[in-house]
Amino acid sequence: MKILILRFSSIGDIVLTTPLLRSIKNQKPEIEIHYLLKKKYKEILQLNPNISKLYSFSSSIKEVTVELKKENYDLIIDLHHNLRTLILKTILKKPSNSFPKLNFYKWLLVRFKINKLPNIHIIDRYFSTLRTLNIFPDNKECEYFLHDFTDEVKNILSENYIAVSIGAQFFTKQIPIDKLKEIIQLLPQYNFILLGDKNDFQKGENLISELNSQYLINLCGKTSLNSSVHVLQKAKVLLTGDSGLMHIATCFKVPIVSLWGNTVPDFGMSPYYPNNQNLSSIFEVKNLSCRPCSKIGFKACPKKHFSCMMKQDTNKIAEQIKKYVEKN
Repeated sequence: MKILILRFSSIGDIVLTTPLLRSIKNQKPEIEIHYLLKKKYKEILQLNPNISKLYSFSSSIKEVTVELKKENYDLIIDLHHNLRTLILKTILKKPSNSFPKLNFYKWLLVRFKINKLPNIHIIDRYFSTLRTLNIFPDNKECEYFLHDFTDEVKNILSENYIAVSIGAQFFTKQIPIDKLKEIIQLLPQYNFILLGDKNDFQKGENLISELNSQYLINLCGKTSLNSSVHVLQKAKVLLTGDSGLMHIATCFKVPIVSLWGNTVPDFGMSPYYPNNQNLSSIFEVKNLSCRPCSKIGFKACPKKHFSCMMKQDTNKIAEQIKKYVEKN
C-alpha cells in the first residue's frame, strides 16, 4: 500500500505530524509513505526514516502534480485540509481522509468567547485520518531527525544555557522585548541564546544592547533551522511564545515555558507531552474579554494594548524557568 500525506506548512504544524509517520511505520511497516510540503520546510523531514519519498513545491502544486499522478496512490491523508489540498485531491482522483478542523467552534470562541471546543490535541485529531487503517496513537512525543553538529553551533553547545524563541509567525504570538528584558534581568546567573530567523535579528540585537549583557548570544538569522534545532536540543529550558520551535522542543524532551498571547491552548496546539506534562508550563493572562482575538494571529494588537502579553507575570515565569534549570 502506498499513501500520500499532505501538510504544506508551517514549521510547528509539520512537526506535529511526525507521531503519525512513526505509528504508521511501527504498526503497518508494509505501508509506503510519501509526503508533500512546501520546499522551504523540506529540511524538517529530510532525514525522517519513516518517509519513503519526500515531495515539495515552491509556489504551486502544479510543479508536482504530474509526478504525483504517476505514483498511483492507494490513499491520501490530508492533514492540511484547505482549498489547495482539495484541488490536488480532485486532480489525483484517489480516496482520501481528512481531519476535523473545528473551524466553527474556533470561530465561536474567537467571536463570542463561547468555548465548545473538545479537549483534544490536534495530533489526536490528525490520527482520526488513520482509523480506516487501524493505526492508533502511540502516546509518544514528536520527532525531529538531525545530522551531527554543524560548525555553526558546536562551539557553544558545551555551555549551560536557556534557549529563547523570540520570533513567531505573527507579532501577537511573540513575547514583547520589554517582557523578555524583565525575565532575563530576573535570571542574571544564566546564559541565554536567542533563536529566530532573519526577521528577528534586529530584535535580538536591541535586546542585547539594552541589557548590555555578555550572557546573551543572538543567533537569529545566523543559522539554518537544523542548526537552531541543535542549539535547542541541548538547552536546559526553552522560553517561547506559541511558535514552531515550541513544538520542536518536545522532540527532545526539553522543558518548555510558553507564553500565550492572542492564541489559546484550547485550540489544541499546546506542547505535546502525552506522558510528561510536567515538562510544559503554560502562562496566559486569563479573563481578558478580547482573548482569543484570532485563531492564527495579527501583525499588531487590534486593541492596541496587547494586554495578553504585557500583563504576563514575569516573576512567576522566571521562577518556573529557574525550577526547570535546577532540575535539569
